[in-house]
Amino acid sequence: MKKKKITFNSPVILGFVFLSLAVMGLNFITMGASNQFFFVTFHSPLTSPMTYFRFFTHVLGHVSWNHYIGNMMYILLLGPMLEEKYGSRTILEIILITALVAGLANWLFFPDVALCGASSVVFSFILLTSFTSFREGEIPLTVILVAVIFIGQQIYEGVFLQDNISNMAHIVGGIVGAVVGYTLNKKSS
Repeated sequence: MKKKKITFNSPVILGFVFLSLAVMGLNFITMGASNQFFFVTFHSPLTSPMTYFRFFTHVLGHVSWNHYIGNMMYILLLGPMLEEKYGSRTILEIILITALVAGLANWLFFPDVALCGASSVVFSFILLTSFTSFREGEIPLTVILVAVIFIGQQIYEGVFLQDNISNMAHIVGGIVGAVVGYTLNKKSS
């Protein structure tokens, strides 16, 4: 019988999950101070270098273990498949682009809202996944259904629920995932 071994099959996704776990631990140890300084983006002055740093790092911070676990379950479910299809470098670029766009959108349009968590990356991956079977000249029905259900849910929740969840980050992440998914799959068809 062949011996089984554990493989580090998805370096970017696993790195992201473990780095976020370390940030969560640091946040616990510092009683929230590390998140506030390094891993939450808010309307801070553009003259501060930390503003630009947090545009990217806010996706690593989470406010609770439930928040962390919820996001990481989706990332671990979708990320390895996407990393295998598109490659580690592309997935890292997608995470960075998603973080930057969500951070900028939050800074520009929601000056009174602090944003942290990987929800924008999760929704980017969800929409990106729906493009995996895309071919030139076709629009998969799954893409349309995911987009309509997803955007409809986010608009509904944004308008009718006060739940401290950034629906803007979800929508921005979904848009990034859809645009990247369309672009990447158009090139390969």
